[in-house]
Amino acid sequence: MSTSVEAVRPEEPKWLFGQPRWFGTLFMVDMWERFSFYGMRAILILYLVAPAERGGLGVPIGTAAALFGLYMSTVFLAALPGGWISDRLLGPRRTVLAGALTIAAGHYAMAVPSVPSVYVGLTLVAAGTGLLKPSMGAMVSHLYPHDTGRRDAAWSVFYMSIQVSALLAPLVTGFLGERVNWHLGFAAAGVGMTFGVVQYVLGLRHFGDLGARPPRPVTPAELRPVLVRTGVIGGALTVLLAADVLAGAFTVEHLLALVGLTVVVVPVVYYRSILRDRGLLPEERRRVKAFLWLLLASAVFWMPYDQGGSLLNLFAERSTDRVVFDFELPASWLQSLHPGFILLLAPLFAWFWVRKGQHLGTSVKFAVGLFMMGASFVVMAFAALGAEGGAKVSLTFLVVVYLLQVAGELALAPPGLSALSRTAPRAYVSQMMGVWWLFAALGVGLGGQVARISTIVPQPLYFAAIGGLVLAVGAAVTLGARRIDRGLR
Repeated sequence: MSTSVEAVRPEEPKWLFGQPRWFGTLFMVDMWERFSFYGMRAILILYLVAPAERGGLGVPIGTAAALFGLYMSTVFLAALPGGWISDRLLGPRRTVLAGALTIAAGHYAMAVPSVPSVYVGLTLVAAGTGLLKPSMGAMVSHLYPHDTGRRDAAWSVFYMSIQVSALLAPLVTGFLGERVNWHLGFAAAGVGMTFGVVQYVLGLRHFGDLGARPPRPVTPAELRPVLVRTGVIGGALTVLLAADVLAGAFTVEHLLALVGLTVVVVPVVYYRSILRDRGLLPEERRRVKAFLWLLLASAVFWMPYDQGGSLLNLFAERSTDRVVFDFELPASWLQSLHPGFILLLAPLFAWFWVRKGQHLGTSVKFAVGLFMMGASFVVMAFAALGAEGGAKVSLTFLVVVYLLQVAGELALAPPGLSALSRTAPRAYVSQMMGVWWLFAALGVGLGGQVARISTIVPQPLYFAAIGGLVLAVGAAVTLGARRIDRGLR
């Protein structure tokens, strides 16, 4: 008999905030993983657009923004096969370790000063993150299965934990990358992930049986067609790419188009495959269908969210007065505002969910998150208006923008993950966590493509249009909240 992800020793001693010790190990590992991820994210767009004489790649802004979105969507997209590997093949515990090792290898590859090694490194980081994130989410979802308020609070604490390193990472990698050498900044991110691997291995003794085996192990008869399909698809893509390169016709746009198509098609196809599973109980199928509306709303939320690392980062570098006490802050340091606000606000949101969370439906929380995100881009429209003609605007604009986005994220993401862990069919916990990030990939991928428009239309109009779209979706979720929440019960 297989051991499910929920198995854990009940006598496990408590850690910080009254959580089990294994929660503390995941807390620390994810903190280091976020250090590596946010450290690299803070300097990636700046490295892509920097001219060759400054050690960058000299990529045009529109293409660089699309590449950034491509990378971020691939990170989320990789959660789908990562969730399957966790649920069916390795189990969450070993999948987390494999993901952490792959991420570290990717960052070290990016430390090598050559263009091919950078792209290899980005691929490895994306693959490793896809293995790690859904597996960790599946283990955390074990907490408080029948207490929505306490489970939301635990997710908020876990969400807060990852921001500790996300706060420090841009300060370290940003200074090294912008002021010393870009590849030294990437190497610092690799060192952070190495600490995470060591922390995880040392803390495994606290896990008991938690995540030791896949919840629904794949049989040899089931594995063979998966391997065949993977080989066929991978081989076909490799042949197409090789032919494109050998013909001298390859451009970045070809890759962007391929991944963009994948990002749009895969969420729909995979979600339908879950619904077609005849093993689902009727109430499980009903909850999966109801949650689709929230997943689509989350995709709209993530579409402008991840432009904080691309367009907003470039706005900080080129259109923001960053001089404080006669010292010009590196543009990447402003990426620390986001995790800093999460550290300040997450305890308040956790406290609020415990006391009032039972009285607010998940859909209402999603709507609040969307309203906050839409408002942040309206503020950005005013900032861009003030920066027209080459002027530089006050830091206050970006401070307010990131504050609104953090409030929206805390209203939407932790309750969303918590609701997903409650509504997901038991055999699909890790894969449904992967589906969450799959729809995030859809939003981020679309956001990367939409960001290219910012080089064509005036920036004030661009930010105002995106903000208006998100606000409209928030209003639609508000109108349908009662029906959606009924389907999730």
